[in-house]
Amino acid sequence: MKSLLKSKKSEYRPIRQSGHAANEEADAAGESVPFIVPSSASSASSDTAVGPDNHAAKEAPKQPGNACCRRSPVRKAIVVGGLLAIVGVSNLASLAVGSYIGWRAANTDSSLDRQCSAHTTHYSPLLDDVDIHYAPVHFDGSFMEENEYRRPGAPDVDAAWEALGVDYRAGVIPLEDGPRSGLTSEHVQRAEQYGAGYFVNVEGMHHLHCLNLVRKASYYNYPYYKELGTHEFTNGDDILQLHVSHCIDILRQVLMCNVDTGVLGQVWYKPDDPSPFPDFHTTHTCKNYEAVREWAEKLQAPPADTVPDDYLKPPQPDAIWPSTP
Repeated sequence: MKSLLKSKKSEYRPIRQSGHAANEEADAAGESVPFIVPSSASSASSDTAVGPDNHAAKEAPKQPGNACCRRSPVRKAIVVGGLLAIVGVSNLASLAVGSYIGWRAANTDSSLDRQCSAHTTHYSPLLDDVDIHYAPVHFDGSFMEENEYRRPGAPDVDAAWEALGVDYRAGVIPLEDGPRSGLTSEHVQRAEQYGAGYFVNVEGMHHLHCLNLVRKASYYNYPYYKELGTHEFTNGDDILQLHVSHCIDILRQVLMCNVDTGVLGQVWYKPDDPSPFPDFHTTHTCKNYEAVREWAEKLQAPPADTVPDDYLKPPQPDAIWPSTP
């Protein structure tokens, strides 16, 4: 019996050893093959490793713990589609906001220009017909170098001034624009058979007319224009003096009304003996003068010597002033 038991024990040990060796081989194989669970994780139960429950072990990935980490193709498509939709909406929103900001900025600038011009001047139909806007303009403040507006009287100098509209004739605006423009029934009107309306001059053109007359009447120009004998110099010296002094005072009032609040700096000149001198080359925010000039040019009525005698509406007796205003 003892020998039998010993024989059985001796037969049993190799089986355990071979099983242990098999486990070691399985462990080694599991370590060398990716994604294979090591045998040590499953060796806790020999039934699970080699028994009938091996089928259950193969189906372990189907358990809920693994299923929660997977997404079906439909779900993936929904997620991707949602992300793309969010990106698309964001891009459209950014484009819309950017476009609105640009539009608002452009329209705000235009609206501000209109408000500024309407606020700082009396109404006239020019404000309705002309797109007044402001832009920076660099002034020519040279002291020593003369441009065409500064040189002594000559035909080319006069042509430069006349191109500014200093001698434009009066124009006619509609009757309905008269009261808003500060006019009354006592102001000169065109006869109804010729279209009616009020005769007007653009004030800015008159200011330049006055400056041009002051230029002509300056001591270094007066002899030239007195001999030429045209325009204002067809009058006697007494009327000419009144005309010039009228223009000087009009310009005084205009400059005070539109007082420039900018400042003039000073620069150094004369390297041998440095001295300060005002720098008149400054930048200003100005209206688009050329558009105003074009409006005044087109508004002009025909020359007085070309219109019929009844072109003007006869005045009422009580609307006639005893002297010039």
